[in-house]
Amino acid sequence: MIKIFVLDTNVLLHSAGSIESFQDNDVVIPMAVLEELDKFKKSQDELGRNARQVIRRLDALREFGSLAEGVSLANLHSQATGKLSIAAAGDALQDPRLMQFFIGENRFSPDNRILAVALDMSRSGREVIFISKDINLRLKADALGLKVMDYEREKVRYDDLYCGFKEFDVSPMLIEQLNKNSDVPSEEFKLLPNEFAVLKPNDGSQRGIALARNTAAGRLQLVPAKPDWRVWSIGARNKEQRMAFELLLEPEIVLVSLVGTAGTGKTLLALAAALESTLHENRYEKILVSRPIIPLGNDIGYLPGDKAEKLNNWMQPIFDNLDLLMSSGSPRRNARSASSGGSRVENLLNTNRLELEALTYIRGRSIPRQFVIVDEAQNLTPHEVKTIISRAGEGTKIVLTGDPEQIDNPYLDASSNGLSYLVERFKGNPLYGHVTLKRSERSPLAALAAKLL
Repeated sequence: MIKIFVLDTNVLLHSAGSIESFQDNDVVIPMAVLEELDKFKKSQDELGRNARQVIRRLDALREFGSLAEGVSLANLHSQATGKLSIAAAGDALQDPRLMQFFIGENRFSPDNRILAVALDMSRSGREVIFISKDINLRLKADALGLKVMDYEREKVRYDDLYCGFKEFDVSPMLIEQLNKNSDVPSEEFKLLPNEFAVLKPNDGSQRGIALARNTAAGRLQLVPAKPDWRVWSIGARNKEQRMAFELLLEPEIVLVSLVGTAGTGKTLLALAAALESTLHENRYEKILVSRPIIPLGNDIGYLPGDKAEKLNNWMQPIFDNLDLLMSSGSPRRNARSASSGGSRVENLLNTNRLELEALTYIRGRSIPRQFVIVDEAQNLTPHEVKTIISRAGEGTKIVLTGDPEQIDNPYLDASSNGLSYLVERFKGNPLYGHVTLKRSERSPLAALAAKLL
C-alpha cells in the first residue's frame, strides 16, 4: 500500500530535494510549513536558499494540477509514482488527543498545526509517517500515536564511520620484504584505495611495526618512518598524523578529510602541508582557508568594519596556527618571534598567496590551482559540502577538517552533518583519502579534557 509521508519544515530546510525522496509514496506538506518557509525565504544562508528552492519546485508542480488534490511527483522526477499535496489542519485541531496534550493558544502553534495535518491523514486508513528532524516534535507525534521518523537519506552511522586505516598482525618476513621493496601486493588485506595498514609483527616484537598505504594500483606502499622529518617545521607525533601528512602531501589525492577531537592537530597539519606545497614546492598558486560563520554559544552580534575586519574575528583560530607555523613552529617562542610570525602571515595576505574567505561567498566561484582548507566542516550540511567541492578547478586540492562530536549548527548532528556524509560517500575513491586522528597532542590538559568532558 502507498504510504503518506507528512514533512516538517526542518526537513525541507535541511534538503530542498527531500520532496523527491519518497518517489513511490504520497507526500503531504502542511500549510503551516509553507508559512514557516515564507519566513526563511529572504535569508541569504543555506536555509534561505533551500526555502526558495522548495517554493519554486512547488510552484512548478502547481502548473500540472491542484496541489490541494495532489500533483504527480513524476513532473519533478521521471521515475516517481507518488503525489504531492498541500493540506491545512482542518478538524484535527479539535482532536481529543491534541486537546489533551496542548491547552490554550499553544494548540494553534505552527508545530501543532503540522501535527494536526498528520492526525488528519491518519484517518484515511493508510499508513501515515511523520518526518521531522526536530527531536521534540517527533516525541510529541509519538505521544499522539503517530508513526515518526527522522529524515535519514543523508545520514550515516557515525559510530561505524570509516577511519582510514586498519591494523594487522603479519609475519616479520612480510614487513622485512616491504622495507626492502617499498611495496607488496595488497589483495589479502582487503583495503580500500588510500586506506592505511598498520602492520604489527605476529612474533610479539614491537620494534618492527610498519605503516603502509594501499595505492589505487592495489599495492601496499611503505610509508617511511623518517624520525626527523618535518613539514614546514613540524613533525608527526603519532601514526595518525603521519598518515595525514602522507595524504596531504600526495598531489594525486585531491580531496582529504581529517576528523578528530580538539587538539589532535587537524588544522595545524593541513596548514603546514598547505604552506609546504604552495610556498616551497610551488604546486599551488595560493592557499584558501574558509570556515562556517557559526558562533559557539550566544552570538556577539554586529561586528564593525569591512569584510576583512569582520572575518578576522572568525578566523582567529587560523591565525593562531599560522603564527605558530610562521615563527618556526616552536611552542616556546618569545614575543619577538611571535611578532615575526604575525608579520609573515600579513605578508602572505598582502601578496595574495593566502586568502581567508567566509563560506557565504564561495558559492558561484571557480577555484583552480589552490590548496583549499575548510575548517570546522562538521557544521556544514551535505549540500553545502557538495557546493564547496564542486567549486574545485583544475589542479586544486581540498581538505576538510572537523569534529562531528562538536557541532554548533542546531539542524545537524554527528550522523547528518556534511563532513560525516562526505567520509562515507567518498571512501574507496582513488582521488580521496581520510584519517581519523585519535590522540590529542595540543597539551596534557587538552588531552584530558577531550577524554573526560
